[in-house]
Amino acid sequence: MKKVTMFVWNHFTNDARVNRECTALSEHYDVNLIAIDDPKDDSVKRYEEINPHFHVTRVRRYPLVITCYQKDKNKFLITVGTVTTVIGAAFLYINWSLLVYFASVMLMAAMMIKIRKFRKSFVNGAVILRMIREGYGQHADIYHSNDLNTLPQGIICSKLRLKPKKLIYDSHEVQSSRTGYNPQRIKRIERFLLNFVDEMMVENHTRAAHNEEIYGFYPRTLYNYSELYDINERPEVNLHEKLGLKPGEKILLYQGGLQQGRGLERLIEAMPVIQEGTLVFLGAGKLEKTLKEMAAASPARDRIKFIPKVHFKELPSYTREAYLGFQVLQNICYNHYSASSNKLFEYIMADVPVVSCSFPEVEKVVTGERIGIAVDSHQTSEIAAAVNRLVSNPSLRAEMAENCKKAKLKYNWDVERAKLIETYKTVENKKACHISKDPTRFTKDGEALV
Repeated sequence: MKKVTMFVWNHFTNDARVNRECTALSEHYDVNLIAIDDPKDDSVKRYEEINPHFHVTRVRRYPLVITCYQKDKNKFLITVGTVTTVIGAAFLYINWSLLVYFASVMLMAAMMIKIRKFRKSFVNGAVILRMIREGYGQHADIYHSNDLNTLPQGIICSKLRLKPKKLIYDSHEVQSSRTGYNPQRIKRIERFLLNFVDEMMVENHTRAAHNEEIYGFYPRTLYNYSELYDINERPEVNLHEKLGLKPGEKILLYQGGLQQGRGLERLIEAMPVIQEGTLVFLGAGKLEKTLKEMAAASPARDRIKFIPKVHFKELPSYTREAYLGFQVLQNICYNHYSASSNKLFEYIMADVPVVSCSFPEVEKVVTGERIGIAVDSHQTSEIAAAVNRLVSNPSLRAEMAENCKKAKLKYNWDVERAKLIETYKTVENKKACHISKDPTRFTKDGEALV
């Protein structure tokens, strides 16, 4: 079997999308995924076998000096201080210029540890080098970079060889329009790096069209649909008991990262006027502290709960407990506006109706399949009205849940799996690194667009 090496910039503990792709590819290739170790979680293994043809290698996250500092700061500082004093005294005795050099090195090390921006750059640079070392040594036939932050690794491992290998760029986000990024700088970087890519994939046709506008070519699409399964066959989790809720309480669920621009503040603001139900956040992220503070100050504080994130394989057991799910992204950047959002399809697979934003890819599914209510996600009143409509009308909710059972037959990973394999076969047959400026466009069903 030919070998595939894939890069992902996370710990690969909750990345259902990458897991689906690697598992599908492992039916045709030997796949090794290079991820990042999580030193804070002892259960995360450096090497892991998912199946006989799918292995995970996690490179070390932090240099040894930073790991020691994080484990016991006081012990580290005492040890380093003692050793530094002894070495410094020795250098001073031998040659004062050696002491100056040594002091400069120690100052740089201190900056690396104490100054966050400097430390982050150093750590990320070291991770990239470890990924390159690991990936280059695997001598794969095809390299696969997930998102822009692993594309340099893919390029070096695949192209800086006597016999260059093929490279697929799988962009899960609109890299040039994301929160916290410099759009023009990212666009210049991505445009340059695309010269070394054999094939590019994006999440949906809205993003593919946007890519054509800024870069001049229409990439392939690979929708982030959930695997097809019967939710009744998944293990049960008594979420009501875990949260201390009465058995009949309606759970209004948001699952996913607690991050900026996902409308999570609007959900808390809506709770005082939502007639019935308990809002449950399932996940973790940078906004967690702020959300908990908002919840504590809300008149509806007793009806707002938080659950830590769970492994993606366990997630459906939690999702199935919800009366409805939320996907209320805010239009703060094109990346959000164009998203099709995996959580939408996770709700559908669990037969859970949704209250969603009205962005094109999301509304097309929600309204078209009648599996929920699309609203202006910036308006708290519209979110509350949609929830009240569903909680006060169980028959409407039941109808939408039945529609989810039909929609899941259309929006599931089996449809996309074939497209992924087709992309790989196309790349295998390419003779040179080249992204066509007029490639064939594919619909979600794999038919060529006119």
